[in-house]
Amino acid sequence: MARKEFVHLSDEALVALLARGNDTALAELYDRFGRSAFGLALRVLRDEKLAEDAVQEAFLSAWRGAVSFQAERAKVSTWLLTLVHRRAVDIVRREERRRTEPIEGVEDAQGDATDEQAFLRLQRERVQGALRQLPDTQREALELAYYGGFTQSELAERLGQPIGTIKSRMFTGLNRLRELLVESEMQGDAWSPRPSTT
Repeated sequence: MARKEFVHLSDEALVALLARGNDTALAELYDRFGRSAFGLALRVLRDEKLAEDAVQEAFLSAWRGAVSFQAERAKVSTWLLTLVHRRAVDIVRREERRRTEPIEGVEDAQGDATDEQAFLRLQRERVQGALRQLPDTQREALELAYYGGFTQSELAERLGQPIGTIKSRMFTGLNRLRELLVESEMQGDAWSPRPSTT
């Protein structure tokens, strides 16, 4: 089904397609509710970058949870905005914990810093290994967004693609990236990247 045909579908029909893994349906839902979702997240977080993170993670939750959506219990807009609000509140709590963590003795702090550096280095290697397994188009979009600081609109212009395509690549890529990182943690510290065949 072409993207233009999705415009005429109801919100509930889009969620049904999303439950079957249709990433174009996800992009269409984002077009319909992304602006209000970002506005809600921004009111809670008062930080544009954190608000963008909350919206993106909420839509990923929608992608994963679409199969359990029940139209008789809530409208699609309510369901999505509830996911956004929950994620934004989670981020607020996380940021508050970071700011209020007690500072122990200097010696302990130095030891913790060394451990944290080792952990962060391992995490960075895992992320880079997972990124290498993504299809080129998804990896390019994610790397430019997160390492290059480009917005989705800037990426669409830079790559000469419709913004819906960019959103779809990022959502699908992030979803796969999470799966790969979970697999990596289950395998332990060793990471042996396999090139993507897609």
